[in-house]
Amino acid sequence: MKAVKTQKLHLTVTARDVFGKRLKKMRHQGLIPANVFGPGFKSVAVTAQTKDFVKVYKTAGETGVVYVDLAKEEIPALIGNVQRHPITNAIIHIDFRKIDLKQKIETTVPVKTINESPAIAVGGVLLTQSDHVLVEALPEEIPQSIEIDLSKLLEIGAEVRVKDLPTSTTYTVKEDAEKVLISIIAHKEESVTPETTVATPEVLTEKEGEVSADGVATTETPAEGDKKPAEGKDSKEKTPKESKKE
Repeated sequence: MKAVKTQKLHLTVTARDVFGKRLKKMRHQGLIPANVFGPGFKSVAVTAQTKDFVKVYKTAGETGVVYVDLAKEEIPALIGNVQRHPITNAIIHIDFRKIDLKQKIETTVPVKTINESPAIAVGGVLLTQSDHVLVEALPEEIPQSIEIDLSKLLEIGAEVRVKDLPTSTTYTVKEDAEKVLISIIAHKEESVTPETTVATPEVLTEKEGEVSADGVATTETPAEGDKKPAEGKDSKEKTPKESKKE
């Protein structure tokens, strides 16, 4: 396990006086509007070339120091909020946070895995419980990432906690030492056999003379289709005229 240092990066920007709806035209020209701000620093509106920023951002992320070159000034900053278009995902605005290189700051650093765990070959599953940690360091000493070597996790149940990360004289991890970052868990097989039997629901009927749950006596009434057919001619219903003759 080791920390990967961030190389020194520069990004050239120019001051801008374009705002609001006019920024749309600027973006079509391959420029990204941005702001540089920070403690004791007057906020400045700038623009950066999209292709240049993407290249720098890919390396620095939000933890590496970027030296923003504005006119003759070199401003050390961290990339802050990167706004993207909700549909195209294109970058539409950037915030650069000016920092003091002599003052320690806290920021999150990604945790990356390298190599393969032997436990995965025998049915283990890699579970990433946290992919970043909070560190404190001078801006130029912030690691780009912290690597975890999975080849050292030899069996199912193995874990990597914060306390297992490498110690450094240039930065301090500000997390609970017992916090689990990576673990190897057993693979659970899901049943693929469908249920072939369906339980027949029990039909409860109230027999004549029984009392229901609410204490009211009930009498079983047959359904219309269950009535016993009349037998013989005598059972035929008599009309009022026939009754009179009798």
